Amino acid sequence: MCYGMAMDVIVLAGGFGTRLRPWTEKIPKPLLPILDKTMIEHVVDVLPESRVDRLLIAAGYGIEKMRDHFQNVPLPYEVVIVEEKEPLGTGGAIANCKDYLSGGPFCVINGDLITSLRVEDMMEFHKAKGGIATISLWEVEDPSRFGVADYIQRTGKIMRFQEKPPIEEAYSNLINAGTYILEPEIFKLMPDSPHSLERDVYETLSASGGLNGYPFEGWFVDAGTPESFVEATQVCISVGKFSSGFVENDSWFGMDAKNSGKVYASSMGPGVTIGEGTTIRNSVILEGSEIGSNCSLDGCLIGAGVRIPSETTLVGEIINHG
Repeated sequence: MCYGMAMDVIVLAGGFGTRLRPWTEKIPKPLLPILDKTMIEHVVDVLPESRVDRLLIAAGYGIEKMRDHFQNVPLPYEVVIVEEKEPLGTGGAIANCKDYLSGGPFCVINGDLITSLRVEDMMEFHKAKGGIATISLWEVEDPSRFGVADYIQRTGKIMRFQEKPPIEEAYSNLINAGTYILEPEIFKLMPDSPHSLERDVYETLSASGGLNGYPFEGWFVDAGTPESFVEATQVCISVGKFSSGFVENDSWFGMDAKNSGKVYASSMGPGVTIGEGTTIRNSVILEGSEIGSNCSLDGCLIGAGVRIPSETTLVGEIINHG
């Protein structure tokens, strides 16, 4: 098997984005903007162009908008949108793409990740370790919201895998960081019905010695909640993941944004205006919105084309697009 050649990549983008409602009622989560690119474009950015043969996007909710978007985004490889007609779980969504795969090892990446992972390095690690699957691993303080690995550094193997354990029962602080290198043999372990790769496949695979772990450093944000969406934005600002607009202190301002207030650790989309005496912290304000004078916003997501009246105080709010 030749690992130096290009591989297929599946991006899992079929979720409803319920934790980011009402933003996701009009816009599928993968198409939400983080600075001047959509979330899914940030995901695709981590893929080495020369190593990608075909990009398969496993999508369900908002699929027509996904199709329209990728017709207008030039990429140097083939893009196929694979429809998920009903929720299939992570494993089911991958199995649904099987007929489009070329038959070699392939990469799977969650569609809401902001990560510094180098997929080509992970592929080389997978090749060296053997096995059927390799999971990217990231160290966190509280692993209870994630899939947790009992990882042996000496061998690179994951001996056990547990999904969202109570913190006191967690095997380690190394969590599943949402990117996988898989061999086609993985399909033999999958049930025919909708299923979770993490719960229904990885736990069995780890017991047989076929599951590798690939820890990495840098940055990793699962941008599926309001708090982590803001964090993902802050990471993209700090590492320069934008191609337009400008950074002032620790905030990003899109083209034609006008700021007469004070903005901290936030992003202001193109054409946003901030009134005098207004303070904005840890927030994301999308294109064309207008924030009045003497407002205070902290930890907020403000949709596109919204008008916030003067003297408004908002904490931890999501305001839908105008």
